[in-house]
Amino acid sequence: MRRGVLGALLVPLLFLPGALAAREVEDATLAREIEAHVKGLVEADEFSGALMVARGDDVLFQGAWGLASRAFRAPNRVDTKFNLGSMNKMFTAVAISQLAQQGKLDFEETVGKHLPDWPNAPVRDKVTIHHLLTHTSGMGSYFNEAYQKAAKEQFRKVRDYRTLYAEEPLSFEPGTQWSYSNSGFMLLGEIVEAVSGKDYFDYVRENVTAPLGMKDTECYEMDRDTENLAIGYTKEGAYPLPAGEKWNNLYLHVVKGGPAGGCFSTVPDLLKFAAGLRGGKLLDERHTAAMTEGKVAPDREKPETRYAYGISERTVGSERIVGHGGGFMGINGQLDIYWSSGYTVAVLSNYDPPAAGSLAQKIQGLILRK
Repeated sequence: MRRGVLGALLVPLLFLPGALAAREVEDATLAREIEAHVKGLVEADEFSGALMVARGDDVLFQGAWGLASRAFRAPNRVDTKFNLGSMNKMFTAVAISQLAQQGKLDFEETVGKHLPDWPNAPVRDKVTIHHLLTHTSGMGSYFNEAYQKAAKEQFRKVRDYRTLYAEEPLSFEPGTQWSYSNSGFMLLGEIVEAVSGKDYFDYVRENVTAPLGMKDTECYEMDRDTENLAIGYTKEGAYPLPAGEKWNNLYLHVVKGGPAGGCFSTVPDLLKFAAGLRGGKLLDERHTAAMTEGKVAPDREKPETRYAYGISERTVGSERIVGHGGGFMGINGQLDIYWSSGYTVAVLSNYDPPAAGSLAQKIQGLILRK
């Protein structure tokens, strides 16, 4: 992946063909505009994190701002590992799609086909893998009252979460509505394990991240020391905070992430994931399309945005943008893959939403000039 130089052209414009010269000017202008916008956010203490913007293999802009650890005054770096929140639902969707490509499962099969002992009969007999991937299962979220009261260090393996959600009733008939479900993606992790015969974390490492060289993407355990890992900081909490102060989120989030979210990555690794997904390195053409093409509109008033399999698709004019965000207290991230024009925007933050999401939205406006 080539690295561009902010605000500088690599060769004099005089010697460039017209189209290439115009493109270099366009890219340099975009980089300057992004830099100016981020500078304002940082000065207002509205952003802390890392950002990479690329077109194809060329990185047009990259940077990092703020602190990974306020206690140790450790700065964020471009290669700092940030919590992804729900963004690693994309990795789970790739894992399921790979198993479908291998003929080991079908998207229309029920949960019971692969987990015949699942204790909740309506989930076992009515919910399909398609429902789970598209958040149309009627399942809810394991971030419930039981989770809040539990000792969080006990939740490390995918199966550990069963006690939190396995017996919860469905909120609607599968396939009739859309409702975001973390429990549904945790259940997909169990299906990955049942079908592949591997631990979920091993499967993703061996079949999703390692083949793309994503060496800094992992579900790190927060009670162990990991080099260059950002701590999340939030203004939210159980008690009022003095103006300008933030809590760290160590006692708020999971000890170890899993199929529904909470793992870590870097902006360079997310660019590798985007290139691998778009370039057919993870899935064949048929299953790449199956995963990334929108299937259900979460908001009927916004038909341009549709949810696919663990990933979102939205259409802006002639541009098709595929990706996913993640958010929690002290966690925000966004990966936007511009399928039509070849841009990729990866932004990760250790501040509350919408620190990363709003920045990605601003960059979308700059790229598309809308």
